[in-house]
Amino acid sequence: MYPEDLRYTKDHEWARQEGSRVRVGITHYAQAELGDVVFVDLPQEGSILQAGEAFAVVESVKAVSDIYAPVSGRVVEVNHELADRPELINEDPYGAGWIAVLEMENPAELDDLLDAAAYRQLIQE
Repeated sequence: MYPEDLRYTKDHEWARQEGSRVRVGITHYAQAELGDVVFVDLPQEGSILQAGEAFAVVESVKAVSDIYAPVSGRVVEVNHELADRPELINEDPYGAGWIAVLEMENPAELDDLLDAAAYRQLIQE
């Protein structure tokens, strides 16, 4: 449910390190709380983000939620498939439902994120 190789934010984003880049999405918990995702407002490729900055919006039948950058960096890729199939976030939040890839400015920022055990504890509180 919460892969051990990922890092997590308190705002329910996940980050998967891929060399100097990080792939970002929302957690299983976040998609379950949102309900059926109907629209994703993706960031612009080339955007420069600071850790904690809102960079995308996910709309569901229940709510609209900002998605926050887990680390600082430049958006180098976005998941354009979400424009036509936003439900991928519900179906496969850690796979096909990813949102963006960032070229990290400072990989040490990953150390500030939660590991899987700490994230599980957070959502149980």
